[in-house]
Amino acid sequence: MNRPLDPRTARRRYALAAVLLWLPVGLAIAPMVLLFTERGMALTAIAGFVAAHSLTAAVLELPTGGLSDVLGRRAVLAAAGLLNLAALTLQALGTHAWMLALGMALMGAGRALASGPAEAWYVETVHAHSGPGADLRTGLARGSAAASAALAAGTALGGAVPWLLGVGPDLGARLSGATSGIVLPLSVPLLLGALLEVAFVLYVLAALPEPPRPPAVLRDVLRGVPAAVADGLRLAGSDVLVRRVLLGAAAAGCALATVELLAPGRAAAFAGTPGSGAVLFAALACAGFLCSALGSHLAPAAARLAGSGRRAVVLGFAVVTCGLLLLAATAAAPAASAPAAVLAALGYGLVYLGLGAAGPNENDILHRRVTGSVRATALSVQSLSLQLAGALAGLAAGALPHSAWRWLPAALATTAAALLWTARSPRTRNRAGSAPRPPARVNKGQVRAISGDLSDCSP
Repeated sequence: MNRPLDPRTARRRYALAAVLLWLPVGLAIAPMVLLFTERGMALTAIAGFVAAHSLTAAVLELPTGGLSDVLGRRAVLAAAGLLNLAALTLQALGTHAWMLALGMALMGAGRALASGPAEAWYVETVHAHSGPGADLRTGLARGSAAASAALAAGTALGGAVPWLLGVGPDLGARLSGATSGIVLPLSVPLLLGALLEVAFVLYVLAALPEPPRPPAVLRDVLRGVPAAVADGLRLAGSDVLVRRVLLGAAAAGCALATVELLAPGRAAAFAGTPGSGAVLFAALACAGFLCSALGSHLAPAAARLAGSGRRAVVLGFAVVTCGLLLLAATAAAPAASAPAAVLAALGYGLVYLGLGAAGPNENDILHRRVTGSVRATALSVQSLSLQLAGALAGLAAGALPHSAWRWLPAALATTAAALLWTARSPRTRNRAGSAPRPPARVNKGQVRAISGDLSDCSP
């Protein structure tokens, strides 16, 4: 591009890209499992489909981050949109197990590709216009809030559309009959998501310009990806603040996995039937995403009030811990207890509110410690840390007895994350003496970025 976009325009385009990326995901949340059940799939098969998604995303997380650092943000985002388009189409129309498993695997690959490039594009665009010391927190917060709002809206719409198709003249039955059962009412939200993926790809190609990169052939790309991955891992191992961001992501993964595993059962127990519980949980999930959006929107204000982004992260994880403890405290209450249900819902909202507030402040710190050559890879390492810790936390919560103990490992993880961020940083210890040695393979731009926000390196 000839002249970098101004920060205001970059923020607006980044937020809209986040909406278009996550709205299709939200549309699939409510109907997906029910759709697979309607196709005759057993719960064990559905669990296998979910595992195919998770394993594909985990395996490809780092290589796709390196691919973005080598090939460019826009190309990788467009590829993610195309993979998600194919995935949603297969899930909506597939009638055989292998088709649904392939759709979930493709969605996992799309998730891995989309993890980081849009955020990296925003940061680099702002740096190109205003320099490494420019404000990033506001745009990161707006992007995170937009993603959460899109998930909330998609979840609500994805649950409402199949119900609306069954009202009145029962358009859903007519649609199913006209397509010989290929398109069910539960398929419609996923097909709407597929259409939105087309809009996402077109928007990315048209609205996210980036500087031209040297022409790369496939051999050069494949050769550059391992080097980019190695640089990202080397940075994570040599920079204390980056390690804290990664450990914070792991704590967030523990909290999210525990809530997502245990909350549906709590909702079903309160509602009395699995069907009513599914509707109740869809509403609860929508409210949780809205709380996450609110927390992300308040992230810059939290940093100003707390005195630094680091202290805002501590505050965010403290709120998450309070929410998890509320959920633990109400675990033994009778299912029909209204006060316990209100407290549990409050705890659920606090978990998402705190994570929403902590995320943009952590990522603001992360982007001041990395350069463009490893930016997307660092975000992929962060995402991988969240996913792996979440998987372990889910196994732990499932293995513990049915009581408050199931919630405590996640509460301990978020408490540890808050305490970790209160520790004095190496830069503070060296303030009176020599400056700390920058991470391996750091260029001058990264040194300027590291010194761009001293408030996040002070106690």
